[in-house]
Amino acid sequence: MAVKIFDTTLRDGEQTPGVSLTPDEKLRIAIKLDELGVNVIEAGSAITSEGEREGIKKIVNEGLNAEICSFTRAVKVDIDAALECGVDSIHLVVPTSDLHLEHKLNKTREQVKQFAVDCTEYAVDHGLLVELSAEDSTRSDVKYLTDVFKEGIDAGAQRICACDTVGMLTPETATKFYGPLSNLGVPLSVHCHNDFGLAVANTLSGLRAGATQAHVTVNGIGERAGNASLEEVVVSLYSLYDEKTDVNIKLLYETSKMVARMTGVYLQPNKAIVGENAFAHESGIHADGVIKKAETYEPITPELVGHKRRFVMGKHIGTHTLKKRLQETGLRVDDEKLGQIFQRVKTLGDKGKCVTDVDLQAIAEDVLGILPEKAVELDELTIVSGNKVTPTASVKLSIDHNEIVEAGIGLGPVDAAIVAIKKGIKDVADIKLEEYHVDAITGGTDALIDVIVKLRMGDRVVSARSTQPDIIMASVEAFLSGINRILVEDDFKKS
Repeated sequence: MAVKIFDTTLRDGEQTPGVSLTPDEKLRIAIKLDELGVNVIEAGSAITSEGEREGIKKIVNEGLNAEICSFTRAVKVDIDAALECGVDSIHLVVPTSDLHLEHKLNKTREQVKQFAVDCTEYAVDHGLLVELSAEDSTRSDVKYLTDVFKEGIDAGAQRICACDTVGMLTPETATKFYGPLSNLGVPLSVHCHNDFGLAVANTLSGLRAGATQAHVTVNGIGERAGNASLEEVVVSLYSLYDEKTDVNIKLLYETSKMVARMTGVYLQPNKAIVGENAFAHESGIHADGVIKKAETYEPITPELVGHKRRFVMGKHIGTHTLKKRLQETGLRVDDEKLGQIFQRVKTLGDKGKCVTDVDLQAIAEDVLGILPEKAVELDELTIVSGNKVTPTASVKLSIDHNEIVEAGIGLGPVDAAIVAIKKGIKDVADIKLEEYHVDAITGGTDALIDVIVKLRMGDRVVSARSTQPDIIMASVEAFLSGINRILVEDDFKKS
């Protein structure tokens, strides 16, 4: 029987500090989650606001395959709000620890248990599936917790969930905690928070102990240190435990990127499964092994989760990887020249610099005595920008010795300049700007600006950089450098 995935990105995940999604953004994420194959989408908490209800209704009306759920407290007004939205189920949450009962609710155990029973009956009578959830269950008296669940089940709850609200479990205690609860006659969910970095491990232990559903969020977002990460739980089940879910693993990376972009919560590079460094290799020994056979230093292939492998050039690089990268850029070098390029890369690495593709190209061309070709050259650039003035740029380009003049408007001067250049080269190539990153290398208003861009034309992706005190010129130079690299390499491959 496949483990069920209950995704709470749109509810618990949205409680990440600083995250607030519009109804349309919630709908877009829900559609992606449904495509991914999660079983339950907790679309939000209907009582929260009119905007929240609008978002939940949009998701309900989309006709998705997943069960659509709303979070509710054990009060009938919450359930009525969920009913108004037309959801399939509610995640009915009651605190069960004495700490919460005394200091948050100021209620007795019996009062809270009765709230749970009454609200479960009310929801079931109105046609809702109820997943009865115990907040702070891992710090609750086990006998009382069990009684709440048993009486809730008798009242009609079809699933139960025990929440490790402040991440107090360990993998060992998770097994002991969830095991007995899995024998209460209805499916049991694991809901773990990541305060000690153990949410995924505890979720896996709970599932191994008998739970059948995992509460997760994309990228592990959520309050404080977040929730159990959907991608880590699903891939761990698949690869380490041979356990099935209904999730399409190949869509994990693109789903992760979408949620990061829409929430503004970006991932640390070394995030497992979906981080940009998850399948990146610099060490000469590791990279050489991966080139020969990926399994030597990769437990799973990047293609499994829709990711890509990449090799990073720095002081740990080996000659085998360097030679392969040079060959991929169309450069053929003998052992003597390879050694010179290798030492230049190592020297830059010792200075704390990571060598990009464009850096390598420049180093190799210098060592080989090649003057870089420029299919597109900038002759003139004029920018108009200011208060109550639409940023406008005009450019004069030389493309294969033909003069091209174009203009563009944008959200800012850099955007306007890029728009104008793209219009100028439209008859030569359709090149897309995929990533744009700016760093101030030195302090002060005259700081050196380091601009790194990533460009795509079809399947070709290149990075380029420029460092100047003028952010506009640095951006334009980096963009043109990447364009020229793509066009020159494209000509090389055709010849």
